[in-house]
Amino acid sequence: MGDNIRKKGKVESATEFVERIKKVYKEAGAILKKAQEDMKRQADRRRKETEDWKKGDKVMLSTKDLVFKERPVRKLVDQYVGLYTIKEMIFTNAVKLQLPTLMRIHPVVNVSWIIQYRKQVGGQKKEEGKPIEVERVKE
Repeated sequence: MGDNIRKKGKVESATEFVERIKKVYKEAGAILKKAQEDMKRQADRRRKETEDWKKGDKVMLSTKDLVFKERPVRKLVDQYVGLYTIKEMIFTNAVKLQLPTLMRIHPVVNVSWIIQYRKQVGGQKKEEGKPIEVERVKE
């Protein structure tokens, strides 16, 4: 029993351990940075720059997510409605519109819901449909 209890083996010193952990930490940071850049590049592929909206701009509102009781069939509803004015810029991606009180939606909408209003081209007229006679009744 007189043998030396301590085994002769390779025991890592504290400084070597710290150096190894620092190296692993740097490698993991580099890998995470590359993964982050790849994810950003993939996410930005479908993104586009937003227009610069300002207070007082005339816009039209998308009807994509709006419900109209008077027109239950989706395909008969116009794609964009109204001529509304931007009351306030909330963020770069949100605006507050001046909406009529009968339109029961929140006035703050995302900029993806609006498009710039364009005036009609000179000489272009919106023709109203003329009534036609069906069974001696004008419709």
